[in-house]
Amino acid sequence: MTKKNIPLGIYFTLAILLGLTYYFYHPAHYQLFPKCVFKSVTGLSCPGCGTQRATHELLHFNFKSAFSYNALLVVSLPLVLVGLLFHQTRLKEQFPKINNFLFSSTALVLMFIVVILFFIFRNL
Repeated sequence: MTKKNIPLGIYFTLAILLGLTYYFYHPAHYQLFPKCVFKSVTGLSCPGCGTQRATHELLHFNFKSAFSYNALLVVSLPLVLVGLLFHQTRLKEQFPKINNFLFSSTALVLMFIVVILFFIFRNL
C-alpha cells in the first residue's frame, strides 16, 4: 500500500479559502458555521468554543475581541507558529534542545494540562 502525499499547494489553497470565508462572514451572524455540540448538550463552553469568532476577529486584527472569544487560541498561536517554523526549517538542527522539547511527550502533557485548566476556569 502506497502513501499518497497531498501537494502543499492544496493545503495552501484550502487555508486561503477558509481564511477568506472567516474574513468575510462573522460566524455569529451566519448559519453557515457549525455550532458546538458539547455546549448545546451541556451548556458548558468547551476549550474550542469561540474559536470561529476569534478567528474572524484575528483576521480583522481585533486582538482584544479575539481574546475575549477564545483566549487559548490567541495565546497559543505564537507557539503553533514557532512549532511550524521548527518543523519546516533548519531551526530544528540549529536548536535541537528547543526542537526536542517542542515535540516531546512532556510538551504534549503540558498542553493537555493547559487546555483542561482553561476549560475549568472559563466555566467557573
